[in-house]
Amino acid sequence: MKLRSTALVKGFRQSAPYVNAHHNKTMVFLLSGETLADGNFTNIVNDIALLNSLGIRLVLVYGARPQITDLMLRQHQEPQYHKGVRITGSDALETIKQAAGQLQLDITARLSMSLNNTPMAGAQINVVSGNFIIAQPLGVDDGVDYCHSGRIRRIDVEGISSQLDQGSIVLLGPVASSVTGECFNLSSEEVATQLAIRLHADKLIGFSAEQGVTDHNGRVVSELFPQQAEELLATEHGGCGAAAAGFLRCAVAASYAGVPRCHLLSYKVDGSLIQELFSMEGIGTQIVTESAEKIRQADIDDIGGILDLIRPLEQQGSLVRRSREQLEQEIARFSVVERDGRIIGCAALYPFPDEAIGEMACVAVHPEYRDGQRGRQLLSHISHLARKTGLKKIFVLTTRSVHWFREQGFTESDVNSLPDSKQMLYNLQRRSKVLTLNLANRPATQIAR
Repeated sequence: MKLRSTALVKGFRQSAPYVNAHHNKTMVFLLSGETLADGNFTNIVNDIALLNSLGIRLVLVYGARPQITDLMLRQHQEPQYHKGVRITGSDALETIKQAAGQLQLDITARLSMSLNNTPMAGAQINVVSGNFIIAQPLGVDDGVDYCHSGRIRRIDVEGISSQLDQGSIVLLGPVASSVTGECFNLSSEEVATQLAIRLHADKLIGFSAEQGVTDHNGRVVSELFPQQAEELLATEHGGCGAAAAGFLRCAVAASYAGVPRCHLLSYKVDGSLIQELFSMEGIGTQIVTESAEKIRQADIDDIGGILDLIRPLEQQGSLVRRSREQLEQEIARFSVVERDGRIIGCAALYPFPDEAIGEMACVAVHPEYRDGQRGRQLLSHISHLARKTGLKKIFVLTTRSVHWFREQGFTESDVNSLPDSKQMLYNLQRRSKVLTLNLANRPATQIAR
């Protein structure tokens, strides 16, 4: 029986490493009131249920800002703020409890759905809410009493962890009680941030109308360090809307406190969560404490990843075939681009010290990453290594990438320009073009990245 399409099979196989990597990891979700109100929220719930079935420990924190404001206006209450923080009087508190309670019941009901004709068919999810957070009042600022607006005093980390250990989803909202038995209105952003920090979460995930942060060309920025996110916030939210800026502030605080990755996605795009967590490139913006991608020297454990990368190119005739045994012997010559534990690029440097020249060989980048700058980054890295070892030039032998190397500053040469030992090994049948790069003409800023 012939499959009509292998797209599903390919996608499923590519997601397997991420399924394994995320298993038993803790993720905290910040679900804003806007996210809950969007028509795509049903799909987000389905995807959250999928994550739960994969053994991921989930804490959901929901906001209710637009729902609270709408309900207050319908009840003829005027929302009051001081320094951007809602002032929660007694009447406002009752309205907030009503709005938050309705949302809690609605989210729980959605996660409890298991109809046969839905993506959650057969799912049996335990959703647990409780007094895991103890609040305290914000108090008085500039003579303004915030009344029942509060902040976190204590989090029952052990209690939450116990529920997560049992496979339950923990659901928490913007209202929490105090030691005096009162209720306080909290910022859902603060709740999500502090939960991620104190639970030592692996990820903090938030949603906005935009698909992450965009650059001046309108393209999504896939990765930001917290310092870069701070700089972005200082430019009046350049590249993102107010909701995205709010999450960036959470992400910066969480990152500095040790949460390794924070993800900003669009609540309007169906499947954005799955694409972000289970695909090689992702779809939104990550705020990371350490880059998900790095270039490093290869080691023996990288052999399998390098072979997976270069075999298709060898079969096409773009690369000379290398055996596993040869790779094992020459692995010290290789550098790799690693992303999320996967090898997505490689290159090797073979020095000829007597002639002060080196060969850049076996250059390969995974097909899904060839639109980026990985080739240039590998060239910069190899050039840097060549300079460190005293080489003045590097050369490549290529049959299909002449124009790309010329764009990087290489010039065409002939076989006679190669080191004598390399000339003896030159394959006349392949008729590879010889291109040479003078490292003295390549600025150091292009080499050290």
